[in-house]
Amino acid sequence: MNFRIALVTAVMILTPVTVIAQATPVTVPTSLSPTDDPSITDRPVPKPIEPVKIILVGDSTIQVGSGWGGSFCASHVTSIVACIDLGRGGRSTYSYRAEGSWDVALDEMKSGGFTNTYVLIQFGHNDQPGKPGRSTNLVTEFPTNLQRYVTEARTAGATPVLVTPLTRREFKNGVLQDDLEPWAEAVRKVAKEMNVPLVDLHADSAAAVQAMGAAAATRLAEMPPIPKVLAAAEKGTTIGEPKYETLEPLPPTSDTGPEGSMKLYFDYTHLSRTGADYFSKMVANELARAVPALRKDLLP
Repeated sequence: MNFRIALVTAVMILTPVTVIAQATPVTVPTSLSPTDDPSITDRPVPKPIEPVKIILVGDSTIQVGSGWGGSFCASHVTSIVACIDLGRGGRSTYSYRAEGSWDVALDEMKSGGFTNTYVLIQFGHNDQPGKPGRSTNLVTEFPTNLQRYVTEARTAGATPVLVTPLTRREFKNGVLQDDLEPWAEAVRKVAKEMNVPLVDLHADSAAAVQAMGAAAATRLAEMPPIPKVLAAAEKGTTIGEPKYETLEPLPPTSDTGPEGSMKLYFDYTHLSRTGADYFSKMVANELARAVPALRKDLLP
């Protein structure tokens, strides 16, 4: 064999040969349309949600903790409803506006994002005489204040609903002492004149409390009656205004300090959880009748 040919052959045998494979290009779609995936071609188009907001405006008989509002928001609206309780204890149609609480409510009405917004307005207790800095005149001021609330709620894009004041639970000789009826009637009159949906909580609650009697009605208060109060109620007459209180301790935290407790009262106006559950159901049923469009969003 020729020496040169033999050398070349040897080099070819001893030198490794590197083979570079050509990769096959893969095309990745930048987007996937329903027609590209047969498994989703029959998927129905979701129906847009129709969220609703309900805003509660009023005094302590509607606020969380001492009124029916907390139970209403917790137990009587569906998941499509945003329920906001802006009740403030001790407020009247005058003071609720004067302190700026109504401005907060108006901001909630204007927030957007909801198909419909409703504002339930309940006043009366603190508009009565004897409430310094809060009382309003039943004939000239109280109705005018309500009318202004209604007009401004409508201007903000909300639907106002007037609620007559929750009854007190005071009795004399077995008969409910209904001192709030004139204020309830004023609310009814404004609702009729301005074509506003009405929840007549006063009429319903007064009838219910009269039917259950003085003794049973004491169980709706924030705390149980003491023996002498219950004994008087069992005879059909409630004792004055025994506004005694207790301090319920709250779980300790690093910043509660000496204020780590809350006051619970016995009186004939405010409500325990039992009372709140009882009257909030009443409100939900009345509201479903007053505003048929809300019926599907309310729970009995």
